Amino acid sequence: MKPSAYEKAGVSISKAKQWVESVKPLAAQTERQGVMGSIGGFGGLFQLDPLKYKEPILVSSTDGVGTKLKIAIEANRHETIGIDLVAMNVNDVLTMGAEPLFFLDYLATAKLNIPVAVQILKGIAEGCKIANVALIGGETAQMPALYKAKDYDLAGFCVGIVEKNKLMDGTEIRLGDKIIGLASSGLHSNGFSLVRTLLLKKYKLKDPLPKMSEPLEKLLLTPTKIYVPLILPLLKQFQIHGMAHITGGGLLENIPRILPNSCMAKISQKTWTPPFIFQFLKRLGKLSDTDFYQTFNAGIGYVLIVDQTQAPDIVQSLKTQGQEAFIIGDIEKRKDHAIVIA
Repeated sequence: MKPSAYEKAGVSISKAKQWVESVKPLAAQTERQGVMGSIGGFGGLFQLDPLKYKEPILVSSTDGVGTKLKIAIEANRHETIGIDLVAMNVNDVLTMGAEPLFFLDYLATAKLNIPVAVQILKGIAEGCKIANVALIGGETAQMPALYKAKDYDLAGFCVGIVEKNKLMDGTEIRLGDKIIGLASSGLHSNGFSLVRTLLLKKYKLKDPLPKMSEPLEKLLLTPTKIYVPLILPLLKQFQIHGMAHITGGGLLENIPRILPNSCMAKISQKTWTPPFIFQFLKRLGKLSDTDFYQTFNAGIGYVLIVDQTQAPDIVQSLKTQGQEAFIIGDIEKRKDHAIVIA
């Protein structure tokens, strides 16, 4: 068949149609109660159960994966980057006490490479299944004038729901509360501009770092932990007063986002040991504590601020589910700063 004028300009409509058909079975694997219709329409549909909620509040989030994508592209490993995309969104929605309901993705590239796109989508579908969110739609854009041959960008959008009287906005945080840190699975999706600057001038993606056996690319592409299935049950069992997802800005920037003006977080570095990759990056870059804790999660991917009497039981509950967790600090009366890490 003779190519159309649009295809001569670099955009393949036939590939786009083929891609939509590839998406449908993967999206179907993520269906949950409330999903209406299927992929391919002008909008995704989700019906709320009016009998399940008294005063429902919708909570939304949108985010991307950042320059971690450059590692996936350079390594030609795209199977987990979609998990990162889902995690960055559902973990944010979760901090408000909300149950994530549905997810949409946006993939932009120069030319649509179906095998690569399918790998990406399989990761998105896997992330959605872990978080029990439905993939109900998305958008794929081919923009050869904007992206180079193998480049692509990913963004996601998530909506969750919470009862108004259970909305978690930090107002319940009080003096004496304990701060629990949940271990991250690694770097997650933050600080990769600095990671690439520090590591890729000296090391190749196929090679391991000193004292490590796995190749650097595998270490860097470990997907962001999805905390939804761990945290939702805890909200029904314990007095959790606030939560923070440790993303861009690290511990220093994200914990203060949920604190009342009268409170500060005092964190002790001695309460956990950052995994090797964090220690290696800090030494390699000769990073100050401020740079380190403002760039990376330092091994803490999610934070709970809880009633002090329940902190040990919450930590134990997490450990029985296979999630490493630590009591890393306390809530004190605010002085000069919203957070101190010492």
